[in-house]
Amino acid sequence: MHTAPYFTAFGLLTILHAYRIIRLRLKYKVGIGDGGVPELARMVRVFGNYVEYVPLGLILLIGLEFVQAPVWYMHICGITLLLGRILHALGISRTAGKSGERMTGMALTFLSILLSSIGVSLWAFLGPSL
Repeated sequence: MHTAPYFTAFGLLTILHAYRIIRLRLKYKVGIGDGGVPELARMVRVFGNYVEYVPLGLILLIGLEFVQAPVWYMHICGITLLLGRILHALGISRTAGKSGERMTGMALTFLSILLSSIGVSLWAFLGPSL
């Protein structure tokens, strides 16, 4: 299964994002929500945005594997998604405003979802010999 490393990477990133929120909740003594703490609000948004896009990205990677897309194509889509999510998280973590990392991260995330979506249909209809 060629998508397995991406499941590992995204699982570890999920734990990292959750840990960062827990650490800030303890630091600022905030049990629920962001307590009006801008740093915590950004980290909550990092995690929220992450869980909004990663599940679909992983489902599409599974789809690529299922339709027997070329391994190189799966890796392009997987690496693009992974880099996108990392850059986006870094960008939001550092500033509340728009940043180059944040914008690049979203662009890479959208590119991965677009390429994966197209790839699933291409290989599903045209076969692995494409």
